[in-house]
Amino acid sequence: MTNNRPSVLACVTSQFDCDRIISTAKQIADAQDCELRVLTVLKPMTDYREISDQIEYLYLVSKENGADMTVLFNPDAAAATADFVNKSNVNRIITGMHDGGSESFLVMFNRYSPNTAITMVAKDDKVYSMEVCTAAAR
Repeated sequence: MTNNRPSVLACVTSQFDCDRIISTAKQIADAQDCELRVLTVLKPMTDYREISDQIEYLYLVSKENGADMTVLFNPDAAAATADFVNKSNVNRIITGMHDGGSESFLVMFNRYSPNTAITMVAKDDKVYSMEVCTAAAR
């Protein structure tokens, strides 16, 4: 599914309600004429049975929205996502809400990939976006 078109990346965890993130990302991708991609980064562990139903569900939601879904195994989700973004022509990520912590996924991701726009989708489906702005030196 990968091509040269810019992509919008839905970043999901192993929760059923991340389907709202994929749906919002699809709307944004269509509006911006971008490819839709879905990514989840799982911490390496020995048994994934507890989350297999959620991952399968999100995979099916991805396919219904015309997207591929990539699963990476890495203890550092923010670094793995930034690496994926930098290699995949992604211009915006769509996630759940920021948890407020100084070491949270979004704070760390922004450190690794400061030139990527971020959109967050709240549980009530409200959408918040942070655009990339660069000011000219004076």
